[in-house]
Amino acid sequence: MRTDDFDFDLPRELIAQHPVRPRDAARLLEVGVELADRAFRDLPDLLEPGDVLVFNDTRVIPTRLVGRRGAGKVEVTLHKAEGEGRWRAFARPARKLKPGDRIDFAGGLAAEVAVKAEGGEVTLAFDRAGADLMAALEAEGAMPLPPYIRRQAGPDPRDRDDYQTVFARRDGAVAAPTAGLHFTEAVLAALEARGVRRVAVTLHVGAGTFLPVKAETAEEHRMHAEAGLLTAAAAEAIEAARASGGRVVAVGSTSLRLLESAVAADGRLRPFEGETDIFILPGYRFKVVDLLLTNFHLPRSTLFMLVSAFAGTERMKAAYRHAIEFGYRFYSYGDACLLHRKGAP
Repeated sequence: MRTDDFDFDLPRELIAQHPVRPRDAARLLEVGVELADRAFRDLPDLLEPGDVLVFNDTRVIPTRLVGRRGAGKVEVTLHKAEGEGRWRAFARPARKLKPGDRIDFAGGLAAEVAVKAEGGEVTLAFDRAGADLMAALEAEGAMPLPPYIRRQAGPDPRDRDDYQTVFARRDGAVAAPTAGLHFTEAVLAALEARGVRRVAVTLHVGAGTFLPVKAETAEEHRMHAEAGLLTAAAAEAIEAARASGGRVVAVGSTSLRLLESAVAADGRLRPFEGETDIFILPGYRFKVVDLLLTNFHLPRSTLFMLVSAFAGTERMKAAYRHAIEFGYRFYSYGDACLLHRKGAP
């Protein structure tokens, strides 16, 4: 299928630069047979007792660093851990960097350029690893916001909290699972009171989640891999909810991709630990997820292709036209939508 089939025009003023406050004041577009304008706080009333919400508990690491190579300034955004103290990163400017160059960052942190690849990508070998490197990143790094969120005056300290979910637990993401950003303790309490179960999985979101598909056809695109974990206890809890008639509600495309990666041939979830590069396009047959809570995604992106597969391409195009007409806020800090799976009752 052609990548152009997933393109659309979005007014720049609808790209959210900051979240609404409080988080649960965001709008929610319910996308089923019909469209319904709601508030995110309505979510508990849209679910049924016995449903299970599957959250991604990954935690975003502040991986954007500014350093110096000699007298020259270098900005790097780490996007994939490669082993002890080694990270693949996007560098600016990358043109003059070469293997063996040393980059010095604030706080005494330093790295050597181990590998230089195409497209401004390098592999950095830091002078420390493990907990020591994580501590340095927490102290000196900034949140790796996507490029459409602009901070011309420099990092906004509020992003440290704004770009992190309230249930973030496991370090490893370089991008937020943005559907989870709308949740507050009040909404979580209301879901519990409603009788909606809650299960955590982990998928460490990579920078590739924001990349548009540049190939002429979607099938030519090479999907990025991300590390995930579905424990035996989590799989059992989700299977128990399914067995009792509850619906599986994935909070974000990351949770959905992990669940669909962990399905065995018999249709049951199994524990999963490793990387997944599952690429979901229209025509995919969903095996686990009944409802998807997600944000509004970029044109020509793998995520817009995924939601089109889930709810139907024409239905999603109509939903996005509606969202644009009625001023919904788009992308990571924007509003949310609750998608009913195409063909589901």
